[in-house]
Amino acid sequence: MGQTLRKEQEVFTYADYLQWEDGRWELIDGIAYDMSPAPSRIHQRVTGDLFARIHALLQDSPCEVYVAPFDVRLPDSENIIDEDIRTVVQPDIVVVCDEKKLDDRGCLGAPDLVVEVLSPSTALLDLREKRDLYERHGVKEYWIVHPVYRVVMVYRMDKGGVYDKAEVFGSADMVESNAVAWIRFSLEEIFGKVPAERKSPLT
Repeated sequence: MGQTLRKEQEVFTYADYLQWEDGRWELIDGIAYDMSPAPSRIHQRVTGDLFARIHALLQDSPCEVYVAPFDVRLPDSENIIDEDIRTVVQPDIVVVCDEKKLDDRGCLGAPDLVVEVLSPSTALLDLREKRDLYERHGVKEYWIVHPVYRVVMVYRMDKGGVYDKAEVFGSADMVESNAVAWIRFSLEEIFGKVPAERKSPLT
């Protein structure tokens, strides 16, 4: 998968996570994932351009957008003390429209929109575990961005609380969010700056 676990067969909580000073970690159902090494230049370029575009579109809205590192805590129950929270992730971009979910530590509860930009070391985590995680915790919309294939996969939550089949948008398309009404833009604004000579969709 590309990630290494901090300790084999041991479950951690947000309280443990707060004590770690080495590297960048995420917790998913108590399992610690090492998120190093740092993302590539292309990943950072695409993430930065997406953040700037979304930030501009949300200026007159009640929603706020944040870029990693930004902690999103996803408790499994109403008991939200640090020792009971077993999931904390740092998505590349999050949009939160309920200010009650925001505090000095980040976001507590499901954002309205999560965007993950694929890297080799995190691709399977983003495509598999995180997709299931965000669906389970009620994230209304999940975007997976392939920076070199210049494709965005959009998962939208239906009325039953599950994701529909992903809609796929290319660099010639307009992409828009159903969860956050103000977000609509051309992907050419983002992918037009990505070098075309790269061979792998995940580098």
